[in-house]
Amino acid sequence: MRTRLLPLLIVLMAGVLLALGFPLAGSLAAREQQRVVVDRIDDTARFAALAQFVTAGSAGAAGAEGDERLDTLRAELERYHDLYGIRAGVFYRDRHEPPMAEAPEGWRVPGTGEGDRAFDEALAGRRSHDPPQVWPWQQGRLTVASPVVRDGDVVAVVVTDSPTGQMRSRILHGWLLIGAGECAAMLLAVGAAFRLTGWVLRPVRVLDTATHDIATGRMQSRVAAASGPPELRRLARSFNEMADNVEQVLEQQRAFVADASHQLRNPLSALLLRIELLALELPDGHEEIASVRAEGKRLASVLDDLLDLALAEHSAADLRLTDIAELAADRVDAWLPVAERGEVGLAYTGPAAITGWADPVALSSALDAVVDNALKFTPEGAHVEVSARADGDTVAIVVADGGPGLTEDELARIGDRFWRSSRHQNVSGSGLGLSITRALLAAGGGTIGYAPNEPRGLRVTITVPRTGPSEAAKTVKTVRT
Repeated sequence: MRTRLLPLLIVLMAGVLLALGFPLAGSLAAREQQRVVVDRIDDTARFAALAQFVTAGSAGAAGAEGDERLDTLRAELERYHDLYGIRAGVFYRDRHEPPMAEAPEGWRVPGTGEGDRAFDEALAGRRSHDPPQVWPWQQGRLTVASPVVRDGDVVAVVVTDSPTGQMRSRILHGWLLIGAGECAAMLLAVGAAFRLTGWVLRPVRVLDTATHDIATGRMQSRVAAASGPPELRRLARSFNEMADNVEQVLEQQRAFVADASHQLRNPLSALLLRIELLALELPDGHEEIASVRAEGKRLASVLDDLLDLALAEHSAADLRLTDIAELAADRVDAWLPVAERGEVGLAYTGPAAITGWADPVALSSALDAVVDNALKFTPEGAHVEVSARADGDTVAIVVADGGPGLTEDELARIGDRFWRSSRHQNVSGSGLGLSITRALLAAGGGTIGYAPNEPRGLRVTITVPRTGPSEAAKTVKTVRT
């Protein structure tokens, strides 16, 4: 879920930062250009005042004084151009007429484009409009014009034509600072997104872990709702209540099965005793008595298996470091007489010693049930092989038989209570042996799995952990959010 939620948050945060960054970059560029334009307006206004002084002098003063004023204007324009690299000039209304003064010498107002528009606006008695925005990747120039007014009439126009290199450099530098800020903010946003998704999803992961624990038989798993959104904390509390109710119902079910099995054993034993006494009064080989006796023994076996299953699901495992290979070899030796009686080969293959953590009694009972099941369904002349091996953090005991095996649908149901394959109904059993085996193994952290054996038969794999149990596994398991 985090892999789906985190990219979404990052994309949203990136969109917000970009939505803020682009207008900020545009505002910075507009501010830099406006600052340059204001400076040029001040410059043109100063030159317009000087030009007005020149025109006033040429109209009412002696020729020498007028020439002196004109020389002053030209000197100011040249010094301005040399200092700032900005072209400037004072032009008469007829732009084709030689200008009053210009710098550099020979510069004229452009006949087209922004310069022509600014000149026409100044002739109309208005200051030219702000030029279009110049961006860092453009090679444009800024043209600003101001009218020279005498007696209410526009007699000349001051025009400045500025390079934009420095301005574009300042804009680009500002954009780099904005970009660095955006990157830093994005890194902070990604870190915040990681923390946020972790905070939101941590209770979900804990709930998933606790649910898996309960599904695999560890009914004491609970969730400590200490953090996370309020909705998920309420969900955690509801989950704990549900787990308590489920555990209580299962405990009642186990107690009922155990009590019912125990209470039925006494009347069933009395009934079997009466059947035996009745059989003494009837001729030997009486078919009905033999059938009743067989059904009674079968019922007693089912009650014993139910009691064993209830005890296996209820009792805690006594885990200890065990030589799994030695235990498997010992159980094979114990079942050899049964295998020889059925003319079935039975042998242990594998290393002489492999240690793992298991309840020796529970593991022996589980292995007995699996070997017994294998010998039942393996025909005469076939072979049953028991092996043990270390597999990473677990130890595996494999029991492979040469029987008829099971189909895929039957493999999915094997181990269910009271389930038996329809093809094997003539084989004795209650259908509870493998359920008891699974309960015995689950109590100690072990598992049992089933798969086809090549070329035929069934392969049963029992696994137990190689590492010791933690203290948390011995008590009520509480996972904190």
